[in-house]
Parts: sequence; structure tokens; C-alpha cells
Amino acid sequence: MAGKPVRPVNAIDQTRRMLSLVTYLKERPGARVEDVARAFGITEDELVSDLDVLPMCGTSFRGGDLLDIDTDGERIWWHNPDDVAEPLRLASDEATALLVAARAVSTLPGLREGDRQALLRATAKVEAAAGEAAGASARLSVTFESEGGVFADVDRAISERRRLWIRYYSPARDEVTEREIDPIRLVSVGHTYVEAWCRRSEARRTFRLDRVAEIKILDEPSAPPEVELRDLSEGLVQPAAEDPEVVVEVGPGGRWVAEYYPHDSADELPDGGLRISLRTPEPASLKRLALRLGRDGRIVTPPELAESARKAAREALAAYDGIEAQGAREDGIRE
Repeated sequence: MAGKPVRPVNAIDQTRRMLSLVTYLKERPGARVEDVARAFGITEDELVSDLDVLPMCGTSFRGGDLLDIDTDGERIWWHNPDDVAEPLRLASDEATALLVAARAVSTLPGLREGDRQALLRATAKVEAAAGEAAGASARLSVTFESEGGVFADVDRAISERRRLWIRYYSPARDEVTEREIDPIRLVSVGHTYVEAWCRRSEARRTFRLDRVAEIKILDEPSAPPEVELRDLSEGLVQPAAEDPEVVVEVGPGGRWVAEYYPHDSADELPDGGLRISLRTPEPASLKRLALRLGRDGRIVTPPELAESARKAAREALAAYDGIEAQGAREDGIRE
């Protein structure tokens, strides 16, 4: 039976695990999938996902000496462990790219201090070995657009098992609410989110960090109920079968909807558009999508949602016309 994750996993934890996995597999040729998954405290599906990434890793980003690792579903085979075990020699451009990336990562908010210091020590060793390339890399820098302080506070609250107070903007309702949440884990799926137990709704909720207007770490301990961590490999939004169905028809300019919204089906239309069937627990939130699409799309069903979207469009146009009329009157007065 596949094992369950023993704790929330972030990108740093996964990187640590994959580095350890390389050493583990080198010493255990033909290791059984279930044994390796159990040893690392992860599910077999998570292990296979890691194994899908490892063959893209190696001693050169030019494509040479990549890890030749595969599995037949029961055992794991590493066909070239000796080839990639030779001492690593970095070309000038490789050393520059590595040093620039390492310095950028060391400035990330929320990075544990122990990890930061270890990264800086490793960077210093690479600089010493790189010679002149290190000097070139010092003239380059990378900064990340991130949710800085929010990320750091959430990461600290998770580590210290403390509750958070947040002011959060919900675009579906176009409102800002105050909530107390017990954070469970940080996840990154396109954007960075915190999965938490919301004390306001008494349910598990996911909050996007760049929509947090204000955040405070509280003295109260974080005590979320025991919940099974969701598999997010299929995306953050995973509609349930019982959620209401909404049908949207889009023209060629609205085909992007099928790429950004999980859906049950997307059938081709004669004009090059799509008829998209999707499910959502909050159909009203799709009114904003209809307004954004404009002439490139419309809601077909349910009829009450379609009419609500049309009404919202008429009100938006009336408001716009009112502003233009007011402007025309003011221009006439000035003349």
C-alpha cells in the first residue's frame, strides 16, 4: 500500500528529498517502488512524479550525462550511476548561471535561516572554484516578484504552529473580509497559496498570498482538525461532481478559457470557438468571466446565471454611458 505524506511538502523539502533520492538509488540498484516510497514517507504516485523529473537532471544543462533512471512500476533502475559520478566541471556560462541563481534564491522571503546559510556556504565554494566566472556573475542580479512579508509570516506561523489573522480580498464576491485561520501548508500552483482551516467558515479554504491585504501572527495556537492533504497534481481548483454545471460558449478569441478553467468538456464550434462545460461551487463567480469575455463569449446555462450576466453587462454599459453623458455636459458648460 502506498504511504501517506508525513508532513506538508514545499519546494525546498522536495529538492532535499530528490537529492537524497539520488544517493539512495545509487546504493540500491533495483530498489522496489513501495520500499523507496515508504523510506521517504511519500506515496508511490509522488515517488513516480519525482522519477519523472530526475531524468531531466544531470551534470550539464546542455543535455549531456543526464540521469538515466526508469521504473517498470515495481522496481527502479539507474543505468548510468558511474557516468554521472565523475567530478563536476562547470563551464564559464554554467558557473555564472548557477551563482546568479544561488544568490537570488538566498534572498527569497520565508527561506529558513539554516537553509540560507547552507546555500551561502555552497555558493562561496562554487565561487572559489569558478575563478573569473565568479567575477562576471557578481555583476548580475535577479529579484523575485513575490508576496514577501506574507510568505514569511505564513511560513513562520506553520513552523511555530500559531494562528493567523488576515484581511483577504475575494474577487468572486468583490469584498475584503477579516478571518482567523489555522495554516496547514504553503503550496505553489502558478501562484503561492496557503491551505488553512478557516475559523469563519469552519471549513478548509485556500488563500492566494497576493490577495492578503494585511496579516498578523496571533498568540493562539494553530489547531486545524485532522484533514487528508489533497493531491494537487491535477491543479488547485478541482470541482466536485455535485457542483452545478455551467455551459459557456466562446469565440476564437475566448478559447483561452479552456486552458485556465478546469472543465468536463470543450466541444468545437463551427466558427472556431468552443462550447465549454464546467462545474463550480459558486456559479455566480463566472459573471466576472462573462463580462471579461464581452463579445468573445456568453453563458448559455443555467438560464438564471445567463440573465444575471446580461443584467450586469447592461448595468456596466449604463454606468459607462452616464459617465460619458456627464462629461459631455461638463464640456458644454466649460465652452
